[in-house]
Amino acid sequence: MVLKNLNYPLDFKFKISTLSSDFNITDKNGNYVAYVRQKMFKLKEDVIVFNDESKTKELFRIKANQWIDFNASYSLNDLTDNKNYGRLARKGMRSLWKSTYDILDSNDQPKFIVTEDNGWTKFFDGMVSEIPIIGMFTGYFLNPAYTVRGIDGKEYFKLKKMPSFFGRRFQLDRVIDIDDEDESLVILSLLMMVLLERARG
Repeated sequence: MVLKNLNYPLDFKFKISTLSSDFNITDKNGNYVAYVRQKMFKLKEDVIVFNDESKTKELFRIKANQWIDFNASYSLNDLTDNKNYGRLARKGMRSLWKSTYDILDSNDQPKFIVTEDNGWTKFFDGMVSEIPIIGMFTGYFLNPAYTVRGIDGKEYFKLKKMPSFFGRRFQLDRVIDIDDEDESLVILSLLMMVLLERARG
């Protein structure tokens, strides 16, 4: 199954009523694209993508290739067609300053790279969040943004964290059109990346 005919921008909105990291993905008209649930208390990251919040149909599964680790990568699997799209791999040392991820296809060939636009945002967020009371409001003015580029150097997608009290909303926009299968590969990679980045603060 490929994700296609999507109306951008897409909203990733985390639920604050659950202990697990669940979030809805909706399009610009408020229509459901998917519901994402991260399994709790797992030594290896395990994420299921459902058709909607009713969780009646599992569409995709994302699993870490090893125990939670600095350089873990994440396999992106389509459950309806029983196929592997590829994987998301975090660039360890480079991500200390600016988060950087590689997106690889099913043949393990690099297709896209995701980079955080401004490393200072994360730096100041870490500092200000420690300040009593003021730190509670960093979600309103310290919001990172990420760019997805192809190996051709072109910008394909922009992902940004939106101002909110709990830092629970991200928005994804497509810059230029892209093949449906590549689009699915990128979106699956980004929803996993959002879970990882949000966990880091």
